Amino acid sequence: MKSVHKLSKYIGLLFVGVSTVLATSLIQAADNDWVTLIDGTQGMENFNIVGDANWSAEHNAIQATQGSGASWLVSKNSYSDFSLRVEFWASNDSNSGIYMRCEDANQITDRTCYEANVFDQRGDPSFGTGAIVHISPVDEPRPTAGNSWNVFVITLDGDHLVVELNGKRTVDVHDDLLSSGPIALQWGRGALRFRKVVIKEL
Repeated sequence: MKSVHKLSKYIGLLFVGVSTVLATSLIQAADNDWVTLIDGTQGMENFNIVGDANWSAEHNAIQATQGSGASWLVSKNSYSDFSLRVEFWASNDSNSGIYMRCEDANQITDRTCYEANVFDQRGDPSFGTGAIVHISPVDEPRPTAGNSWNVFVITLDGDHLVVELNGKRTVDVHDDLLSSGPIALQWGRGALRFRKVVIKEL
């Protein structure tokens, strides 16, 4: 009887061990679905530069602080359906945005891409920080991003567009204007830093 009891106990422990390994493997597999585009000062190689802003790797981030006009880091890969997580720091006077599904990698505009805006001082604040410009405004009280680290989580799944800024949903809309294209990180004014950008295709 003792040997049977020991065998049962052994089988039980073995089952727990296998279950733990499987659970860990699934978690690792889920983590591995995320692809890192920027991690601290690493990641410039994943992008092409459009415009002449002074993009550089400093302060544990990819940053830009000046240029003669708007400039973008444009991803070398195109994406259709995805979740995108972006950690960024913006000065109070900054003008920036996360552009997605861009039709032309060399001509980035808020009409030919979906732009999740970062622009606290925009003349029309309804399409300021947290909005998708021309598509979905933000409600009052409107969020701001100036002089702090922030997190965008943006999900584009078919025609369903969702934007969350610092844990608050600012956009939940359906639009089928654009279906696929690269992602672009904008510098337009002020100081911008991107320290962590990861993407998971759906």
